[in-house]
Amino acid sequence: PIRSWGTAILGPVLFGVRTGFFRSCFKRAAVSKNGEPLPWYTYPTIDFLRHRNFEGKVILEFGGGQSTHWWARRAKHVTTFEGKKDWFEKLKGQIPDNVDFHHVSMASREITVSQVSEILATQGHSTYDVIIIDGLYRSEMIPIAFRVMAEDGMIICDNAEGYGFHEGFKETALNRVDFFGNAPGVVHPHCTSFYFGSSCFAFSP
Repeated sequence: PIRSWGTAILGPVLFGVRTGFFRSCFKRAAVSKNGEPLPWYTYPTIDFLRHRNFEGKVILEFGGGQSTHWWARRAKHVTTFEGKKDWFEKLKGQIPDNVDFHHVSMASREITVSQVSEILATQGHSTYDVIIIDGLYRSEMIPIAFRVMAEDGMIICDNAEGYGFHEGFKETALNRVDFFGNAPGVVHPHCTSFYFGSSCFAFSP
């Protein structure tokens, strides 16, 4: 009984401390136990990504925040699109030098898609190694992401239990892996999904 009670109490406490979950709750931001930025993906996703090498890789984000800082520390270059004007204004002064940070209008799906497409055409990257869909009109970002994904790249979709991700990717023949679990400072578990081809660098032995 003592061991059972100890496990029942210490397990969640140690998880909260080691992952930064406790700190994220009080900071109201996704952070590690040391206060460093974390993506607001599920912990299984973060655990998988932190053991991959993104040196020299170019990243495309639909939806910016803590994840923008996390990717900027690991990759060569990050292009981020944000649709919330107040959030964009708050973040733009904190963005690292290797990030191109863009605000796009959310007035309509058509306007958002048009502005994203126009800006991407000026970025100097024809393809991206990692693409994250975690903001804007998510289902509308799927065709854009599929079009600019590198041959050995991958697309990460957060909150993948909704937003039409399954329907949007089912005709693409890409592989899918679901990382289901809790996220920093969030009560209910959710799903972060990866879509990728057979040559994806992140799944190479």
